[in-house]
Amino acid sequence: MSEPITQKNLTPPRTQVHYRDRRTGEIRVEQIPAETALRFFYESRLGILFRNLFFGNGTLSCLYGWWQNRSRTHRQIRPFIERFQIDLNEIELSLDQYPTFNAFFARRLKPEARPFTSDPAALCSPADGKILVFPELTPETEFPIKGSSVSPATLLASGEEAGPFAGGAALIIRLAPPDYHRFHFFDNGVAETARLIPGKYHSVNPIAQNRVPDLFHLNRRAVTLIDTERFGRLAYVEIGAFAVASIVQTYTPGPVRRGQEKGYFQFGGSTLALLFEPGRILFDEDLVFDSEKGLETQIQTGSRIGTNQG
Repeated sequence: MSEPITQKNLTPPRTQVHYRDRRTGEIRVEQIPAETALRFFYESRLGILFRNLFFGNGTLSCLYGWWQNRSRTHRQIRPFIERFQIDLNEIELSLDQYPTFNAFFARRLKPEARPFTSDPAALCSPADGKILVFPELTPETEFPIKGSSVSPATLLASGEEAGPFAGGAALIIRLAPPDYHRFHFFDNGVAETARLIPGKYHSVNPIAQNRVPDLFHLNRRAVTLIDTERFGRLAYVEIGAFAVASIVQTYTPGPVRRGQEKGYFQFGGSTLALLFEPGRILFDEDLVFDSEKGLETQIQTGSRIGTNQG
């Protein structure tokens, strides 16, 4: 459904995107690729008129993804690295082994670049990105952002699958284009086949969320139900976005292990959302403190973000 044009959304406030770098404690302003275009579509009168044309279906995103798989896009890699100060010591291959920008975007890292915390009771981050945690999902919980509440049933597009997660916990990890875009299992267990939910292709940047707070259940996404050894049953949701050519699953349904790659996003910013049963998770206090203020925290794959509650 198209968003109605009102005087309120013709002149929205300009969103500033701040986050805390967990390694340094610094509060930073996010560098946003294509920020001018993003603000045009979400923070201008003319952009709002065209928004549904560009983000309402996958045609433009697929074309953009197709272009990023052309060999001539290799020339974009070096400027991207320099702008976002990507650590070349972490990447698996030399730059000349990435034939396209999309190949570099979905790059693997060396195994030692993202070690999982050794404590088996620790809840480790499944991906790089900016995290928000929600210790308890009640009808009053503003999830995924302040001013918006999306129920587990809406996110999963299934009331039956959402049942175990009522009153449980959740986390959201937003992956920006400079982040490592592969995601992992954080515990041993048994994973079901991913279920694809068709949808739109809105940006997942807070600039977009501020204007379309329900975009998580509007966007295309994939849901995997997993029975884990230490954290019970959970729903692992990959949420696509504008210019995400595809959500690629690299795992085989069945037994999975801690640290194993689950899949990756192709070009574009994307998001993971995880839902947990009640009484299973205690999130780290610093993440709870930041999230209560609506402040995202930059984390890395394998780092501790909480612990098993029981």
